[in-house]
Amino acid sequence: MWRTILKYGVIAGVIVGGFEFLTFVAFSGMPPMKYGMVIGYTTMLIALSAVFMGIKRYRDVDRGGVIGFWPALGVGLGVSFIAGIFYVAAWEAVQSMTHMDFATSYANAIIASEKARGASAEALAKVTAGMEAFKVQYANPMYRLPMTFAEIFPVGVLVSLVSAGLLRNSRFLPVRRV
Repeated sequence: MWRTILKYGVIAGVIVGGFEFLTFVAFSGMPPMKYGMVIGYTTMLIALSAVFMGIKRYRDVDRGGVIGFWPALGVGLGVSFIAGIFYVAAWEAVQSMTHMDFATSYANAIIASEKARGASAEALAKVTAGMEAFKVQYANPMYRLPMTFAEIFPVGVLVSLVSAGLLRNSRFLPVRRV
């Protein structure tokens, strides 16, 4: 089980980390907000397809074609956890290599969005103060690292739940005997 988790977690992590790195290099920093989230979550789903493949392999090869929901979920969460670690490491590498100041870019985008919406001076001052506090928090790795991990891991939990639910049925994509 651990070998399967490690193998498919590394596959998912390399895919999500590689796409993350390529995206930020292609955009020479932070992509536009409206595209960044679509690109990011699509990449996560593509990479986390390794969760499904890992559970299926574990079911078919190691468990003789039968797996319960909880063992399948455990494999999926393990793969997701390792992919999340790779995602965090890739994000830190991107920030370091590109000298990107994500917190400032994000804060400026949020403030500009509020201005464009026609926020009052009082609301704008409140958002600006919140964004200044965010920049200070984001500079602390003990805040930034778990926050980055929390971007991908819930997606991995969802993919793990769906995959475990589907693959617990041995008739769903059954083992092919040669």
